[in-house]
Amino acid sequence: MKIVDEPPKPIRALLRIATFRRFAAANLISATGSAMAPLALAYAVIEQGGGAGSLGVVLATNTVPTIVFLLAGGLFADRLSRSLLLFVGNLLAAGAQGALAVTVATGHATTVSIAACGFVSGTAASFVVPAAQGAVAQIVPAQHLQQANALLRLPGNAVKVLGPVVGGVLVAAGGAAWALAWDAVTFAVAAVLLLGLRLDAPLVAPGGVLSDLRAGWTGFWSRTWLWTYTAVGTVLVAAWLAGFQLLGPLVAAEQYAGARDWGLIQAAFTCGLLVGTLVCLRWKPYRLLTVAVVAAGALALPLAAMACTVPLPLVLPATALAGVGLDVAVVAWATAFQQRVPQAEQGRMSAFNGVGERLAIPMGYLIAALAAHSWSSQAVLLACAGMIAAATVLNLCVPDVYRINRLTEQA
Repeated sequence: MKIVDEPPKPIRALLRIATFRRFAAANLISATGSAMAPLALAYAVIEQGGGAGSLGVVLATNTVPTIVFLLAGGLFADRLSRSLLLFVGNLLAAGAQGALAVTVATGHATTVSIAACGFVSGTAASFVVPAAQGAVAQIVPAQHLQQANALLRLPGNAVKVLGPVVGGVLVAAGGAAWALAWDAVTFAVAAVLLLGLRLDAPLVAPGGVLSDLRAGWTGFWSRTWLWTYTAVGTVLVAAWLAGFQLLGPLVAAEQYAGARDWGLIQAAFTCGLLVGTLVCLRWKPYRLLTVAVVAAGALALPLAAMACTVPLPLVLPATALAGVGLDVAVVAWATAFQQRVPQAEQGRMSAFNGVGERLAIPMGYLIAALAAHSWSSQAVLLACAGMIAAATVLNLCVPDVYRINRLTEQA
């Protein structure tokens, strides 16, 4: 008998769990600041006289530590209390954003100081991400994990619609410092809420850091479904960033009405993410990993549509479907991961998975930069769509994809 036989209102059951309410509240509060941060960071660079080069340096120093220190974050997440790690990570991010807000407000911000704060924030994120993945499985019963993952994504997807608009108004009215200060406050409040979770450290066998890392790699490589999904995810993220994020605005300027239509396309994607979250609150597929693989393949749709220069009224639903597919894939994957990976290994497994996907960020931009010299934007978009489709089909050829299903009560 599958564990789909659960109380009729799983969301209400989740909200009765005090630790989940605290975790969800921290997630919601932090999301309101994070939605404004990218815009505020860009204008903080502009206000101190920096250009595209300075912004590139700042973004790089924020991204690099999330790759370099992610494995260390995974090791700590399997050795220490995850609530303590979440507290320290959010407090560190609050300090970095607060210091940045002060330097911007007083006119003392430089590219170096902004990059330094970004480095600290990126380092904090590398410890928070693996700890958060394991914390959800510690807090929530197995039969409610999918609804919990969807419910935790709901506020983030919702504020993506309004956050940039509110952030833009705040930056225009009072400058970037106010938005950065709000981001710092949200991190600080989230830190206090997360410390109150009081999660015990996972039970792990005694051993050194290197032996833990070797054991983690062995566990990662022994799970074919895990490393193949990570490899495919790296390709998907790289192709999506190159095609949608980098070339999308350029194609919108060439084929459509520029910024106005690109704004509509981005809004369609965000609305799709929100719809995908709502779908996951109601629909509980049995073949979790199969659904995650197929749903992520929907990212090829808007790239193919723009490459073939189809009218905007057709691009918008294709983009919305990509958003729905991405969110369904994220929730289904997180649920399969939390059910199938033991508690004592989730930090390291999450870190190995995260390193692959974060390496895709520079890889995607490099692919687009190199291809743009030889191909048209439309040809690169079509190639990116083909990469996503091919990677999805190859992943569906892995037998383990069909074995990682929703756990039964007997299991």
